Amino acid sequence: MVDAPYGELVVGARRRSRGRTITETDVVSFCMLTGNWLELHSNVEYAKHTLYGQRLVQGSLVFSIVNALIGFDPELIEAFYGADRLRFTKPTFIGDTLHAESEIAALRDKGGRHGVVTLDLRGVNQRGEVVMTCEFSLLVRRQRLLVSATV
Repeated sequence: MVDAPYGELVVGARRRSRGRTITETDVVSFCMLTGNWLELHSNVEYAKHTLYGQRLVQGSLVFSIVNALIGFDPELIEAFYGADRLRFTKPTFIGDTLHAESEIAALRDKGGRHGVVTLDLRGVNQRGEVVMTCEFSLLVRRQRLLVSATV
């Protein structure tokens, strides 16, 4: 989404990402990485008796994948600046394919070399259901960082 230096970006610009299917390996690896072995994510038999009747993908994994789908140009992005109003509006299941939809909602100067770009970010599944929303902010350079390959 952020494919130009800060001064060239405009409020209202929109983008849709490619899709990414959430796999069993993703969920188990995330359980191992985070220690989040809640049975809702890791126990098929337990999950059969819950509200959705099957295991859910961890919300923090959904957020991580959806924001990564917007794409980051390392010459432009200085840092992740924060997320506000993060909500999971529908469940995500193993086997769902998500894509990101983003729109630049705000631009704010941050010193002489950067600006903060805030995106309205949505994760959408293959059924067209919005599963996640947030205000996602990035610290963006005013000029591309060009580093030689010998550094």
